[in-house]
Amino acid sequence: MAFALPGVTLPAVVEELLSEMAAAVQENARIPDEHLSSLKFIFGSSAIQALDLVDRQSITLISSPSGRRVYQVLGSSGKTYTCLASCHYCSCPAFAFSVLRKSDSLLCKHLLAVYLSQVMRTCRQLKVSDKQLTDILLVKKKQEAQKDKRL
Repeated sequence: MAFALPGVTLPAVVEELLSEMAAAVQENARIPDEHLSSLKFIFGSSAIQALDLVDRQSITLISSPSGRRVYQVLGSSGKTYTCLASCHYCSCPAFAFSVLRKSDSLLCKHLLAVYLSQVMRTCRQLKVSDKQLTDILLVKKKQEAQKDKRL
């Protein structure tokens, strides 16, 4: 079974690892230790933090009738971050700094947790109207704008 994230381009090694993990979960309902080791090798401590978020069921897929999908991840700090898997984005400061600015990480722990929750099929789901989804995204945008003004 190929693991495909529509619209997302990750390095081939990550795509292959996620695909193998998805196949293993489908067959055995668990991820083999060698895949967990590979995950740790590629992502370092973020892998363990992401797995912890998945274990705590911190990832929610919010979808609307129009087909729009966003993920919200309740971070370890208690803040909720918005992730767009379709374009490989997270609203957390670590993504902005480590992934976008410094380019020393492939993903933040929240986005990795989204991909892992897809692999393990543990993502909570919430269906909302298109207006509700728009409101969720606008509230998040307003909060970020207010934070930027204070800085």
